Amino acid sequence: MKTLDSIPTGKIKRASKLVSTGVKVGGNYLKYYSGKLVNPDLNKDALNESNAEDIYDGLKNLKGSALKVAQMLSMEKNIMPKAYVEKFSLAQFQVPPLSASLVRKTFKKYFNQTPEDLFDTFDENSVAAASIGQVHKATKNGKELAVKIQYPGVADSISSDLALVKPFAIKMFNLKGKDSEKYFKEIEGKLLEETDYKLEVAQSKAATEACAMIPNLKFPKYYEALSTDRIITMDWMHGEHLSEFTKHNTNKEKANKIGQALWDFYMFQMHELKSVHADPHPGNFLVDKEANLIAIDFGCIKNVPEAFYTPYFELAKPENINNPDVFMEKMYELEILRKDDSPEEMKFFSELFHEMLSLFTKPFHGETFDFSDEEFFGKIAELSDKYSKDTELRKMNGNRGSKHFLYINRTFFGLYNLLNDLGAQVNIDNYKRYI
Repeated sequence: MKTLDSIPTGKIKRASKLVSTGVKVGGNYLKYYSGKLVNPDLNKDALNESNAEDIYDGLKNLKGSALKVAQMLSMEKNIMPKAYVEKFSLAQFQVPPLSASLVRKTFKKYFNQTPEDLFDTFDENSVAAASIGQVHKATKNGKELAVKIQYPGVADSISSDLALVKPFAIKMFNLKGKDSEKYFKEIEGKLLEETDYKLEVAQSKAATEACAMIPNLKFPKYYEALSTDRIITMDWMHGEHLSEFTKHNTNKEKANKIGQALWDFYMFQMHELKSVHADPHPGNFLVDKEANLIAIDFGCIKNVPEAFYTPYFELAKPENINNPDVFMEKMYELEILRKDDSPEEMKFFSELFHEMLSLFTKPFHGETFDFSDEEFFGKIAELSDKYSKDTELRKMNGNRGSKHFLYINRTFFGLYNLLNDLGAQVNIDNYKRYI
């Protein structure tokens, strides 16, 4: 794969790259609608494939928050067209890496030494390149190490990248009112945290120590003396990415073992630590030969305040969802309903969220849940499709819900999708054994 000697970091350069991508997408639509005139039955499959290709090609060289958005969208397999999911999933592993000279320059900047000075061996070719950083293999004192290097300028471009996509997001999600800014601030804050590798090392150590007792779950050791705010050194962990494992695994017992470890890991964090790994995509997990789950990235940690946690999980109980008084009370506590709502908005959103919550919380309604249940995921896809086409929704103020929904919902959607890929059945309250 071609390497990069530089990354556009200035606002103008990054904006021009996004504009040129927009021109390509516009051309794809023009071609589609021209074809539609000739063939009214033409579907959007070819359009989606062309758009996904052009958008991904435009983002992959920008890296940073622009590519992180594509990575996040790749997890929404029940919402996004298949072509986008398949192409954007490459943002987890397959993007152009930094050249050897740029890697060396980064080490000189933060350690005043070359990687060859710091390690016994250092492979100048990266083994993985994703949205914010890339990983190299190294050795020191007989230990195999993974060295993660952040792309230059990523942290500096986050605010300008978000400013560029903000108008599109406002239109796409129909956000109205001054307080919509809270969502963008939440995203910006989390992305900035992900670029602080010293923070990531601290979060990694805290989470791995707290979750060490969970069976079939492993973590690398982190080396602070060989880490800076832009470089992290940790143990090299042997295994294959979770997405690769799920492609060939046919052993239900292994799937359940891994799935239970994954579920317990998330539920223990959510309910006991009130702080959770909020980036559950396959690139952050490995599976070893003994079918142990390995968590390798703690850059995105979401703290869950009690004022959000309590009503959020109270609505996971059917008796509360189906109690009109309790349900409406929680809708206001979670900022889904607003004091300035019209009667039409109040009726519309209370019915919408009642339908959504009744479905999405189904895994919590019994002692076990089988995430290979295609009927469950089919209903999620149907519901997403239903409301994406709802003309009434476009008339409403889409500025709904606490800012904490962004990363908590992302966590659960990601977790559900990983468990579905595994085809795992889990015991819902098993995590309580470790509290």
